[in-house]
Amino acid sequence: MKKINANKESFLKKIFIKISRLLGYEIINQNSVFIPTSNKYLNENLSVQGEKLITVPMGEIKVTRPVKTLDVIIKSCTSVNLVSQNKKRLFDHKKSEYTFRTINSIIKSIQFSQKFTKNINYKISIIDSGSNEKDLLTIRNMLKNSSIQNEIININLDEFTNKIKVINKNNKIFENNMKSTMASILQSFLFAKENCDDITYFVEDDYIHKKESILELILTYEKLATLLKKEIFLCPVDYPYLYKSDDSTKVYLGHKNHWRTVEESLLTFLTSKQMLEKHWNKLLEMATVESFPYETALHKIYKIEKCFSPIPSLAMHCTNINSTFGLSPNINWKKLWDDNQL
Repeated sequence: MKKINANKESFLKKIFIKISRLLGYEIINQNSVFIPTSNKYLNENLSVQGEKLITVPMGEIKVTRPVKTLDVIIKSCTSVNLVSQNKKRLFDHKKSEYTFRTINSIIKSIQFSQKFTKNINYKISIIDSGSNEKDLLTIRNMLKNSSIQNEIININLDEFTNKIKVINKNNKIFENNMKSTMASILQSFLFAKENCDDITYFVEDDYIHKKESILELILTYEKLATLLKKEIFLCPVDYPYLYKSDDSTKVYLGHKNHWRTVEESLLTFLTSKQMLEKHWNKLLEMATVESFPYETALHKIYKIEKCFSPIPSLAMHCTNINSTFGLSPNINWKKLWDDNQL
């Protein structure tokens, strides 16, 4: 029997891997599910942000719409539990606890994403309405310790009194809470238009995110915008109420999640500066004139633009347990809550 020179075989294998890498090919060892050209296993992140997106066995997609910056704008208010004040949230904590865990989850998710996105500039901006100084100090310390560029903008509600029109509810507290909420939304839109250069992620302060959420949002935005050759909207939540109707939908493969087209969302969504400018009048109207449902203007935009939500959800909306706008199916709500305690 002829004896095989193992060293020679290993040398030829290394040369073949180097040549394949130079030519842009990937080699997969089916026995070990290892990719020697990338020095990764199949279950790892194989994509290179801004350059190429790899999904096995779909192959490689060259990115034509890279994300350059991500601005996360979080609207915070630790003094108001819910606008209507007549229900309690899941886990029954003070509102500040939901705000803290939301911000903490965003920080952790950005830090995770930074490991795979070396060319993206991240910034967290807090648009705060009425939080007390003790809570603001906690938020400042969280941001300071994160080493992520950040800013806190405190809203003066008096400046918005004549700019916002709410529906008469015969309840002064309810109406004032809605004005405060709308002022925060209006300020977030104005801030984004003036200060954000590429992708903006608008987040309400009761959305606790998975660690992988920001990376999935970025790479999925690049993938779907590249495939569709247009700017899009992404919502991080798989809302249960959207399964109550027989509306048609299309399912796409994002980075790690499946994503489906939707025509409704709440006020936590991601999109581009181009989309903000294109639909500015509708967004401005939504932030200044209350309608029912409140997001009507946003839903009108989704009739002509693509909006996607993930399956399963990337974030948990911490509303009342009985709210159809709240708890997404097939995720571990308690674990997500516990993992983001300060």
